[in-house]
Amino acid sequence: MKSLVRWSATAGLVGSALLGSFLAGTLQVLAIPQEQIIQKLRPVPVFTIANAQGAPLVASPPTGQKGKAVAGVFISQKDAQDFLNNLKTKNPDLAKNVKVVPVSLAEVYQLNQTNKGKPEQLDFAYVPSKQQVDTAVALLKQQGGQQPQQFNGTPLFVARGGKEKGYLTIQQDGKSIIPMFFNKEELQGLLDRFKQQQPDMSTSVEIQVLNLEGLMEILRTKNDPQLDQIVLVPPQQSIEFVKSISPQQGAPATNKPAAAPAPKK
Repeated sequence: MKSLVRWSATAGLVGSALLGSFLAGTLQVLAIPQEQIIQKLRPVPVFTIANAQGAPLVASPPTGQKGKAVAGVFISQKDAQDFLNNLKTKNPDLAKNVKVVPVSLAEVYQLNQTNKGKPEQLDFAYVPSKQQVDTAVALLKQQGGQQPQQFNGTPLFVARGGKEKGYLTIQQDGKSIIPMFFNKEELQGLLDRFKQQQPDMSTSVEIQVLNLEGLMEILRTKNDPQLDQIVLVPPQQSIEFVKSISPQQGAPATNKPAAAPAPKK
């Protein structure tokens, strides 16, 4: 079915929430159901370095120092593979026992929530694409008002426009969704098609950059109908990679880390 593109005229709470503080812990009682969050995150593949049992490779604090074990979660399969290739040079004995494993973002989120507060808590650190981080920084500088030297977190890109600066929505199966992209270039492709459909609105179009980690916290702590419209659009390259190895996909990550820590990049 051909998607129909239009502007959402209702910026409302989503706009203020995503642009405002993400410290909304006092509103947990109003959180949308956990299963709705899982459904939003499940279609997004991310990548870990894991052994044959699916246990992720972790970076542990040096002996005698306090800190939590951290497992890297790569947004880009290529970045994960580059990390593994580097590991093969620095620590070939460790590298031969691990591989790049695709897992659902929902699995990582669930494990992170389950492990919170546990003595042996394993933290997950998202590793965004450097290209998309650089793009996010350049976009914020271009738009003015912010002069960031770096972008903290994993960037997401969403389009706004029209008189009320509403979010761009796509009509899909009779429902309006707000697509948020991990790659600005893929959003730009959608905008180019939109501008062909409605050239008179092209001057009002702008791309807003958000933060994946902050968005997940908003989903966990806010309750607003517009949040249900948000759909995360995974990079096409990630989808193609997962399809290429199906049905022989790697085992999902578990909360049992591999014994040896990963060296820093």
